[in-house]
Amino acid sequence: MEIFETVVAECGVAGRMVWRLPEDGGDERTPCIDLAEDPQGLRTLSLQLTADEPDEATLDLLAWFGRLGTVRLRQQSETTRLYEAISRLALAERLQRALYAIAEQAGAEHDMTEMMRSLHTIVGSLMYAENFYIVLYDEATDTVRFPYYVDTVDTDPPSPDESTPLQEIEHSLTWNLLKGGQPLMGSIDELAQQLRGRFRLVGPHCEHWLGVPLNRDGRVVGGIVMQSYRPDTHYTQHDRELLGYVAQHVQSALERRQAHAELERRVADRTAALREANRVLRQQVLQRQRGERLQAALFRIAELASASESLDNFYAAVHRVIGGLIYARNFYIALLDDETQQLTFPYSVDEIDSVRPPRRHGRGATEYVLRHGKPLLAGPEDIDRLVALGEITQFGARSVCWLGVPLLLGERVMGVLAVQSYSPEHTYNERDQELLTFVSYHVANALQRKHNAESLKQAYASLERRVTERTRALALANRDLREQIAERERVERRLKYETLHDSLTGLPNRTLLLQRLEGALQRYQANPQELFAVLFIDLDRFKVINDSVGHLIGDDLLFQVGGRIRACLKTRDVVARLGGDEFAVLLEGISDFTKATLIAERIITELQAPFRLGAKEIFTSASIGIALPSPHYQRAEELLRDADAAMYNAKDQGRHRAALFDDRLRREALSLLEMEGDLRRALARNEFVPFYQPIVALADGRIVGYEALLRWNHPDRGLLAPGEFLVVAEESGCAESIDWQIFEQAFAQTPQLVGSEGFVSINVSGRHFRSPDLDARLLALLRRHEVPPHSIRIEVTERALLDNPAQVKRILEHLQHNGVGIALDDFGTGYSSLSYLHQYPFETLKVDRSFITELPHVGENQAVAVVRAIQVLADSLRMKVIAEGIEEESQRAALLAVGCRYGQGFLFAEPRPASAWLPAAAS
Repeated sequence: MEIFETVVAECGVAGRMVWRLPEDGGDERTPCIDLAEDPQGLRTLSLQLTADEPDEATLDLLAWFGRLGTVRLRQQSETTRLYEAISRLALAERLQRALYAIAEQAGAEHDMTEMMRSLHTIVGSLMYAENFYIVLYDEATDTVRFPYYVDTVDTDPPSPDESTPLQEIEHSLTWNLLKGGQPLMGSIDELAQQLRGRFRLVGPHCEHWLGVPLNRDGRVVGGIVMQSYRPDTHYTQHDRELLGYVAQHVQSALERRQAHAELERRVADRTAALREANRVLRQQVLQRQRGERLQAALFRIAELASASESLDNFYAAVHRVIGGLIYARNFYIALLDDETQQLTFPYSVDEIDSVRPPRRHGRGATEYVLRHGKPLLAGPEDIDRLVALGEITQFGARSVCWLGVPLLLGERVMGVLAVQSYSPEHTYNERDQELLTFVSYHVANALQRKHNAESLKQAYASLERRVTERTRALALANRDLREQIAERERVERRLKYETLHDSLTGLPNRTLLLQRLEGALQRYQANPQELFAVLFIDLDRFKVINDSVGHLIGDDLLFQVGGRIRACLKTRDVVARLGGDEFAVLLEGISDFTKATLIAERIITELQAPFRLGAKEIFTSASIGIALPSPHYQRAEELLRDADAAMYNAKDQGRHRAALFDDRLRREALSLLEMEGDLRRALARNEFVPFYQPIVALADGRIVGYEALLRWNHPDRGLLAPGEFLVVAEESGCAESIDWQIFEQAFAQTPQLVGSEGFVSINVSGRHFRSPDLDARLLALLRRHEVPPHSIRIEVTERALLDNPAQVKRILEHLQHNGVGIALDDFGTGYSSLSYLHQYPFETLKVDRSFITELPHVGENQAVAVVRAIQVLADSLRMKVIAEGIEEESQRAALLAVGCRYGQGFLFAEPRPASAWLPAAAS
C-alpha cells in the first residue's frame, strides 16, 4: 500500500489507497479505481479519487502498476501457504514421533510408574506440561486412583497406590471431567462459570487448567490433566485438540501395558499353581503306587480265600503278602475259640519263639488287643507302662517294636494279626498300623470265607437231598398252578366283559363306547369320507315310572328299551347304556348325515309302542341328541358331550323328538361355560356391587329408605342386571356367595346412606333359609359394621316360605325380635295365602309391579280394586304397604287415592350406586 501511495503521488493523482472487501459497495459520490487483488485475504486494493479522474495515459500506467501489485500479492500468498504447510508438517512429524514413542512405551520392560513418567515427557514435547497427572476411574467401585501425579505447587499429592471414593472429590474439576466425559479447558473463573454451581476447588489455585477424558467402549475410565501456574502460559484450542488425540493413544498404551502386567501376573500365578500341582501329583503318584501294591495284596488275599488250598498254605500265603507291604519276618496269627475261651496260634513264624502252644485267655499283649478290640503299637517303654497298669502281666521274647491288630468280623473280634521286630533297624509307625489294620479286615473276611467253605461242602450234600424232595413237591404244585391259571384266565375274561358292559342290559358301557368312538374319530381324521354319528338317548319322564311302579319294573323297562334300540341298528353299530335311563348309539359307515336323523326317528317311533311288563302296559318316549363329526373335535368325550347338549335341547323343545347339535348350541354351551368362569372370577375380584333405589313417601317424595339391588360390573360387558346372569349363578352354586358379597357391602354403606333414620332393604332368597344359622350370620354382620338393626329390612318372597316353614319362621322371628324389619316381597303374585300374614312377623307388604302397571290413568279397574284390598288388609293388620314399579304420575295419584303412602320406581329415581345418594343422604 505504501508503494502504491508513492506511485500515485508521483503520477500526480489526488486520492487515497484503501483495502476494500467484496461485500463493500462503492460510494457513487467517491469514484474508485481497483488496482490489485489479494488472493489470501480476498480483498481489493482501491484508489479513492478526491479530485477529477486522471487522463487516459495515467490510468493505463496505474493499471500496469496494479497488475504488478497483483502478481506480487499472489507471490506473497503462495509463500505464506508454504510456511504454514511447513509448520503443520513439523507439528505432524512431532506428533507422529510422540505417538510412536507412546506405542513403544506399551511394550517396554520398565514398570508402570516409569512408563507414565515417559508418557509425561512425551506429552511435554508437544505442549507445556510441567504440571501433569493421570487419573483412573473404576466404575464398579466408584473410586479413583492417581497412578502418576506431578505438580510443582501441590504439597500433598495423592498416593499412586491408594483408591479414593469419587464422592470425596465431588464437584472438583477432576470429578466434572469424569462425570461429564468431555474435555475441560480454561481458567478457574471461566470453569466455575461454565460448570454453573457444580464446581468446588480442590488443590492449589492454578492460572489455567486443561483436562481430557480417557474413554473405553463409550465409558469414561480416566483422564489426563495439565495445569499452568504461570500467568503468561495458557492452553489453546489447538492444545486441547492435540491432547485429546494423544489421550486416545495414551489410553491404548495404558490398556496394553495393564494387559501385559495382568498377563505376567497370571503367568506367575499359573506357574506357581502348576508347581504346586506337580508336587501334589508326585505325592499322588507315590500314594497311587502304594495303593496299587495294597490293591494287589488285597486281590491276592481274595484269591487265596477262593482257592481250594489248605489253611496252612493259606496262612503262609497271607504271610508272604503282608511281607510285601511291611517288615514281617516275625509274624503270627492268633484265633480265639468262643466256646472254650482258648487262644490258638494256627500260624507262627518267629526268630526266637519258634513254637507258640495254645493257652488259656490271659493278660498278654495278644489278649490286650482281643480285649479292647483295637490295634496296639508298642515299644519296650509302652509294654512296661501297660505292665505297670496291670493290663499286661506276661509277654514272650522281648522285642524292639510290637504291632498287633484285631481280626474283626462285623462287631466280633475273632483273633489277632501280629508282627514284631527284634532289631532297631526295623520299627513300625502309625502308617504301618493303619495299613495292617486295613489288611486285617480282608484277612478276617478271607478266614471267614475259608471256614464257611468247609461248612458249605457239608451243606451241599444235605441241599441236594432236599432239592430232590422239593422237585417232587414242585411238580405237584405246578400241576395245581396250571389249573389255577386256567381259572384265573376265565375270571379275567369275565371281569373284562363286565368292565366293558352294563350289568343290567348286557349292552356296552361308557368305557367301551368311548373306545369305539375314539377309533371312529381317528379314522374320520385320517379320511373325512369315513362318516359316523353319535346319538344320545334319554327316556322322557322315566323317574315317574320308577316312582310309580318301582325300580324292578323300571329295570325291566330299561332292558327292553336296550333291545328295541339294538333292533333298529346294523350289526356294526354300537348301542351302549351310559347310566340311569341314558343310552348312546355310535353309527358307523353311514353314507351321509341325514341317515343319522332317519335312524333317530326310527328309534323314537319304535319306543312309542307300549311295553308289556308283567301285568302292566307301560308307555314311554325318548328325546335324542345327535352329534356329527367335524375337524375341530379332538377327543371322543367332546362328541358325547355335544350329543348330550343336543338331547337337552330336544327336551326343551317339547320332548319326544330328535335335535341336531349345531353351532348355536355350541355357542350357547361356550357362553354358559364362559359365564360360569366369569362369575367365579367376579367373586374373587369383588365385581358385584349393590345399587340403591329409593323408597319414597308418595305424598311429598321424601326418601324414607332404599332397596339394595344386585348389579355386576363386568369388565367387558359393562353393568349387568340380575336377569342376565342370576339363573347361571344359581345353577353353578355361586348365588349365595354373590348375595353375601352384596350383604357385606350394603351393611358397610348403610350408616352413611341412611344415618340414624331410614332403612335399607336387602333381598334374601329361599336358598339362604336352608342354613339354620342365617339369622346369626346376619346379626353378626350387623355388629361387625356397627349398623343399628332397625336400619336393615329383610325382604322375602312367598316362595321362600314353602321350604321348611318352621325353620323360616324361627329365623324371621329371631331377626324381628332383634329389631330387624321383615317385608313380604311381590305380594299377590305367589300363593297369596293369607295365613302367611299372621304366621310370620311381617311388618311391610310390597305390592308387585304387575298390579301397578295395570293402574288406569282415570277411573277404576280390577288392578285398583286389588291394590285397595291389599291396602285395607294391611291397614287392618297394622302393616305398611310399598308399591313397586311406579313409572307414571297417574299411578302415583291412583295409589294415593287408595291410601298407599309409600312407593318406589323410575318415576322417582333409577337404581344408582351408593356414591350417587350420599350427598342427598347427607342433606
